[in-house]
Amino acid sequence: MYFTRDALKLDPEQETARIVDAIRSIMRNQLKRRGLVVAISGGIDSSVTAALAVRALGAGRVFGLEMPERHSAPETLTLSNLVVTHLGIDSAVEDISPILESLGFYRRYDQGARLVIPDYGPGWKSKLVNVDVSEGRAFSLFSLVARSPDGQMHKERLPLQAYLEILAATNFKQRTRKILEYYHADRLHYAVAGTPNRLEYDQGFFVKQGDGAADIKPIAHLYKTQVYQLAEYLEVPDEVRNRPPTTDTYSLPQGQDEFYFSLPHAQMDLCLYGKNNGIDPAQVARAAGLTREQVDYVYRDIDNKRSTTRYLHLKPLLVDDVPEVGC
Repeated sequence: MYFTRDALKLDPEQETARIVDAIRSIMRNQLKRRGLVVAISGGIDSSVTAALAVRALGAGRVFGLEMPERHSAPETLTLSNLVVTHLGIDSAVEDISPILESLGFYRRYDQGARLVIPDYGPGWKSKLVNVDVSEGRAFSLFSLVARSPDGQMHKERLPLQAYLEILAATNFKQRTRKILEYYHADRLHYAVAGTPNRLEYDQGFFVKQGDGAADIKPIAHLYKTQVYQLAEYLEVPDEVRNRPPTTDTYSLPQGQDEFYFSLPHAQMDLCLYGKNNGIDPAQVARAAGLTREQVDYVYRDIDNKRSTTRYLHLKPLLVDDVPEVGC
């Protein structure tokens, strides 16, 4: 029996009911909070998480938080507003640009970019890109792609220090948003819902104490392909479901597969599923439309990301064991 894309198909009605029951149980028995705060970006993951929260708790106990900034895509706020209106939940718009400015984010980012493009400054836009799976490299090589105010495109390979400077500055965004999520959660006596799917959670595609921080992560067990299946069942607006996955982090448009993952999500899901379930790479290659060599590379990349991002999943480490409260 051949491995096919059907391996990722689920029963959306049954899975929704299971997640809804789990949210209710966790909120009642463990978190003991009145409702959930969900940061809504206009992307598929946050929209599905918010829709599941509404199914579980009711629209009156879900608070949506929209947090654009200077680099956000023009459609971000439009789409997040669409989701909030569709779900009928209370929400707030918090433009985080002034906070980022006060932290020196924009200045720090530009300084990092100037390490490889000396002319980088006001009016420039940029993004980070990784190597493509077809290049068959065993490690990540990041480049800065930038557009000058006169429209000229530049691409420069990033040495380690320049990459770390840009990434460290960029992480201000996720950590700033999390501060605001917990502010609203505290004032409402709510908990915070995280929005990572399984691919992001498994591969460490989150910022520690940023978008990685949450009290409950309702879709972390679902592959991105399955999140889209739930989105259709939950009637998430078409405009959101048809939007390509994006980081919406850098000032130039950027797909997640450009920056972090080796492949578009549909192929990446099949590879991760195959890896997790011991499927012959040759069968995974056939199902994903890849070569065996490409799947072998993706498998190595999965292992590498699990190893290098393990610390993101760790709790603070103690010298001696200290019993947890209630244990």
